[in-house]
Amino acid sequence: MRNFTIIRRTALVAALALTSTAFAEPADAADLLALREQVRALEQQLKIISRQLEIKEEAATAAAATTPKITVNDKGFTLASPDGANSIKLRGLVQLDSRLFFSDGGGVANNAFILRRARLISEGQLAKNYSFQLVTDFGGSSVIIQDANFTVAIDKSLQFKFGKFKSPVGLELLQSDSWTFFNERSIVTNLVPNRDLGVQASGDLFGGRVNYAAGVFNGLGDGASTTNADFDNEKDVVGRVIATPFKNDAGSPVQGLSFGVSASSGREKTASGRTAGYKTDGQQTFFTYAATTIADGRNWRVSPQLDYRLGAFGAIGEYVVSGINVRPSPTGLKTELQNKAWQLAAGYVLTGEDSSYNGVSPRTNFDWSAGTWGAFEIVARYAAVKVDDAAFPLYAAAASNADRAKAFGLGFNWYLSKAVAFKIDGYQTRFGFSPLAPAVPTTQILRQKEQAFLSRFQLSF
Repeated sequence: MRNFTIIRRTALVAALALTSTAFAEPADAADLLALREQVRALEQQLKIISRQLEIKEEAATAAAATTPKITVNDKGFTLASPDGANSIKLRGLVQLDSRLFFSDGGGVANNAFILRRARLISEGQLAKNYSFQLVTDFGGSSVIIQDANFTVAIDKSLQFKFGKFKSPVGLELLQSDSWTFFNERSIVTNLVPNRDLGVQASGDLFGGRVNYAAGVFNGLGDGASTTNADFDNEKDVVGRVIATPFKNDAGSPVQGLSFGVSASSGREKTASGRTAGYKTDGQQTFFTYAATTIADGRNWRVSPQLDYRLGAFGAIGEYVVSGINVRPSPTGLKTELQNKAWQLAAGYVLTGEDSSYNGVSPRTNFDWSAGTWGAFEIVARYAAVKVDDAAFPLYAAAASNADRAKAFGLGFNWYLSKAVAFKIDGYQTRFGFSPLAPAVPTTQILRQKEQAFLSRFQLSF
């Protein structure tokens, strides 16, 4: 419209100049009148054109106010309302793993390609203050609804979440499946609950320097996920507080330091209330309770934890104590067992990008023709689990279980882009046994240390 205004003014100036010229030269009254009529006609046409353009601009503005916004990038596919108050995002996660074990005697069928995860993820926002999440996993032998929840946001300091989601206990467990240092979370994760059904309040306080979460859940045994129903009438109370006190101290070496504690307390009953088994980094079971052992009484956990980031360097650490009351049978002796675990893991991004709890974002994507390679990261981890000595032999068989595991891992991660990654890990796990155990365990994988090589091809968007 601005261009046509200039044109109109230019035309009027030209017309006036023409009129002036006509006055300067001899002309009769008829010629002068005709010239003035031409100027008026020209001005009228310009007005019509100008109004037509204004109408088009008004229509375009009105259309923009009702046209949805579509965004497609490496974070997924997003369809949003014009004002951004309502949106739906479609994402996905595919992880193809290769597992190779060494020195396992050759009698265990554990070398394989595994479709570890194949998820369709739907997330959305309604009227700004309401959001939802639905995660369906097609990996494995059956389809599982991993997450199904919605959130009501009062403000940044108070949000309520309802449904199925991760219980806020384990530090590494709460991290996205796409962005852990290693392909598999450490053996510490065996001692914390996974996804549960419940209600949670959470938020950020003091300008984001403190984050809290507290909720009531059905309650789970160590390492378990809900079957979308409760196995008893009891409930667990779960809480977590994480402080990042130097978050706003730009340039400080402790700006990226977060630390805190999580805890849970409740009562569990039946065999479903205790763990189905503790697994190694290679996902092989090294400890299970006897089939007749049941949970009956208080179940609690405490977990101090920290996360530290400084440029390309990142580290996490956590310690977990899990207490459970068990009986060898419905009428047997009840005892409280305390199983313990800890880990320390670190990574360094060789290409200089920042390490983050939410993953590494390469400055450039892998592109052979352009000579760019993405980002590279090296990682290391040490973790240990110790089962209470009192578990043997009444609640677990000493001959077929390890009472401790110590695992060391090294890995290399190649981020071809934010969405595509290739990871390779090497693990070595040594087992310890109860004094009551025989010289040779009856479980074959426990007869030697576990040496595993895991690789992963990952697409996450």
